[in-house]
Amino acid sequence: MTYDLLLKGGTLFDGSGRPGERGDLAITDGRIAALGAVQGDAKRVIDVSGLAVAPGFIDIKTHSDFTLPINPKAESKVRQGVTTEIIGHCGFSVAPVLPGKVDLLRDYLSPSAPWLPFKEMSFPTYLDTFPATAVNAGMLVGHNTLRLMVMGMDNRAPTEAELKAMCDLLEDGLKAGALGLSSGLFTSPGSYAKPDEMIALCRVVKKYNGGYFTHIRDESNNVLDAVAEAIHVAETVGIHVEIVHFKCSGVDNWGKAAVGLKMIAEAKARGIDVDCDSHPYTAGSNPLKNLMPQWVQAGGVPAMIERLALKETRERIRADIERDGLNNWGRIPNWDCVQISISPHLGQYAGRTIADLARERNADPIDVVCDYMIEDKGATRVLVISISEEDIQAIVKSPLALVGSDGNCVATYGITSQGMPHPRFYGSFPRILGHYVHELGLIPVELAIHKMTGATARALRLSDRGLLKEGYRADITVFDPDDFTDRATYGDPHQYPTGTRTTVLVAGEIVVENATHTGALPGKVLRRDMSGAVS
Repeated sequence: MTYDLLLKGGTLFDGSGRPGERGDLAITDGRIAALGAVQGDAKRVIDVSGLAVAPGFIDIKTHSDFTLPINPKAESKVRQGVTTEIIGHCGFSVAPVLPGKVDLLRDYLSPSAPWLPFKEMSFPTYLDTFPATAVNAGMLVGHNTLRLMVMGMDNRAPTEAELKAMCDLLEDGLKAGALGLSSGLFTSPGSYAKPDEMIALCRVVKKYNGGYFTHIRDESNNVLDAVAEAIHVAETVGIHVEIVHFKCSGVDNWGKAAVGLKMIAEAKARGIDVDCDSHPYTAGSNPLKNLMPQWVQAGGVPAMIERLALKETRERIRADIERDGLNNWGRIPNWDCVQISISPHLGQYAGRTIADLARERNADPIDVVCDYMIEDKGATRVLVISISEEDIQAIVKSPLALVGSDGNCVATYGITSQGMPHPRFYGSFPRILGHYVHELGLIPVELAIHKMTGATARALRLSDRGLLKEGYRADITVFDPDDFTDRATYGDPHQYPTGTRTTVLVAGEIVVENATHTGALPGKVLRRDMSGAVS
């Protein structure tokens, strides 16, 4: 038999969590045709001796819907070994967009998608017209987007008709193949939803065997209550719930990660289908406006900007933060922990901290924040250092926690190279394998790969990805275990990982060869069928 491609002599990690075994891997027609001591010829043979051969990494938690249409090569992700991204998280999806609502969604998502063109479209149209990219993409319908389309920024429960309208829009997306529903219960308007609203929407998800992916209601002072709420939804509705970018933010909450992981483990032991994922960094990222008390955003961006100019608004913000810490982030040591990341209208300040600007202007940090949001039209994105390294390591070690970058696909050139994004955009997966596996020996490489591949595929119900198995799609990552780590930093984030021999295949087509992008765009939009299987 003549195969299309033969990867010869590598150490095969099949994604199941088993230790690697030396062998060959043959590919024909975009699928894995043979494993082990492969007999036969191949049109091309690549010597991968000394290298790890693994399923392509599945980034279960990303916002690359904001960048893939303008960066289809997905440079920062495929160079990490990522072959599949799940997008539309935290309630923020770029569809559906109803007539007359384009500007509303554009303004709302301006800190996250400042360069993305928006237009009226249904979710089925969004799936059908998504451009060709280097990676596979599975889409979620965002709850915040549904609320914006139906209710705007109103802080109230939906009427029966409004809830039905949201359910209908969600059902349109699920029928077309969306993988499920995402929520961002930490910020308006998602935070205005009570648990019964989310359960009603999740019953629609259940009808189509989809999943529910939630940025829980609080990741700081009430994080354990928020984990309990997510588990309650999974148990009540009987669907898979993914707690995304699980963290315990704020100095008052350091050490709680182990408790949250125990709650998830106990729920799974009761038969409840719940998982979590995380990225390996002590800083998170958010729009600057989301760090403010939730009432600040009431009425949308124009109303917020008008409100921020008032002295009484600033005094109330100051009092709320002194009492409760930052919204969803808790109490931080100081304002040096908040760094400007992406600032569409004030790009010269990228990389500066709020404390730095306050010292320069001889001003109170709250006044600096309010002035900055006014000047940048509410579009500023920041990094927030608020997580303990001990909690990060507890999550990395846990077999329960999957790996999700919470990062966009960007590049070191072009429009997505602007600003100072979180280093997780470039380094999440190699940071696990290079720093926590190779340098610290925190977990064995086979467990780390399992958390990035087979375990993630199970959570997503991917029917033919996530394992090295005959008949499965040939989404493959080849890397040198001794030379594969992150280089991106908070001060210099636009850096690809190390690894001169890294090679990545999507559907059997080489996208990265020896750390060089080939320009290939073989990725596809993944869709869930009525049985729940995704392909």
